[in-house]
Amino acid sequence: MAVKKFISGSFDDEAVLFPAVKQVRRSGHKIHDIYTPFAIHGLDKAMGLRDTSLHVAGFIYGITGTCTALGFITWALTYDWPINFGGKPFFSLVAWIPITFELTVLFSSVGMVWTFCWLCQLAPFVKKDHFNLRSTDDLFVMALECTNKTNEAETISFLQSLGAKDVQVQHKETKWWWGTYDKDKKIFEPKTETVH
Repeated sequence: MAVKKFISGSFDDEAVLFPAVKQVRRSGHKIHDIYTPFAIHGLDKAMGLRDTSLHVAGFIYGITGTCTALGFITWALTYDWPINFGGKPFFSLVAWIPITFELTVLFSSVGMVWTFCWLCQLAPFVKKDHFNLRSTDDLFVMALECTNKTNEAETISFLQSLGAKDVQVQHKETKWWWGTYDKDKKIFEPKTETVH
């Protein structure tokens, strides 16, 4: 597992966090992610995130479902087991539209859910490392990724000047790995240095 070094700042108010994000981006620091207890409108644009490509994946999955339905029905009813239904032609496209539509929706919806879970690293029994557990309750946490050029002392004082209440230097695993939250035994013990 790749453990990386981060500097995380905790903010107790959305009104303080939003301008801080813009200041951090202007200063050239690399924002790893921002963890909030609820969605903040416009935060994605302030962070410079691009629009999602999930709709493109949904279109591809939908076309796959359409082709699968039409291909299988065509093969089954015109080649493998042609049956004469009341004099209708073997290739009766109009009669196949309902099942084609249903398979299109099924492939698209299931495929998009799996893609979303993969991109967001969500799954049962997947262990995630939190920067601050209160980010699911009442804190807004901004995590900055440390690079070779990062001056820790300057970055810490910079975050504190922007209104961060608690700034920590942390070593965290950012990928996902198998495990359960209810086990006391951890795969690794993250190191945390608190700076006041």
